[in-house]
Amino acid sequence: MQTIKKSLIILLIPITMISQKNNELQNSKVDYNSFVEITEEVMEHRQSRLIHLDTFLDFAAEPNTVLLDTRSEVAFNKKHLKGAIHLNFSDFTKEKLAKLIPNKETRILIYCNNNIDGDIINFPTKSIPLALNIPTYINLYGYGYKNVYELSSLVPIKDKRLKFIGTDVK
Repeated sequence: MQTIKKSLIILLIPITMISQKNNELQNSKVDYNSFVEITEEVMEHRQSRLIHLDTFLDFAAEPNTVLLDTRSEVAFNKKHLKGAIHLNFSDFTKEKLAKLIPNKETRILIYCNNNIDGDIINFPTKSIPLALNIPTYINLYGYGYKNVYELSSLVPIKDKRLKFIGTDVK
């Protein structure tokens, strides 16, 4: 019986070692320090790119300008600014951005829920430091899109200058 136990142990040790070796995983493809570096670089760049509603609307009417909505597809389909194109923020990749906006020199205008006031169903306010404009701007910049402008105004939903389309627009 002892001989069988010893034989089993001798057989199991290499299997255990192989199993442990296969369980060693590489670090994830996440680099927080690089994110912080990009964020610090973006901070100064973004300051001159925060624009009032009037400028935002003027830019939106010009050629070579994209109005980008990065909220969820469900939220976008329900109600968004007329003329906006959609790419869910969680779907940002180099390839998807390049397909949607091939020229990195294209002027990109961004807005989020925290720019629209008075429609808690379609534009619920997010935690102010976590508003979607911030990570959207950082990511666009990080992917090489530096001609980005962000709406800085809080606009009442009933402001006649805003034109909305979607399934929830009456």
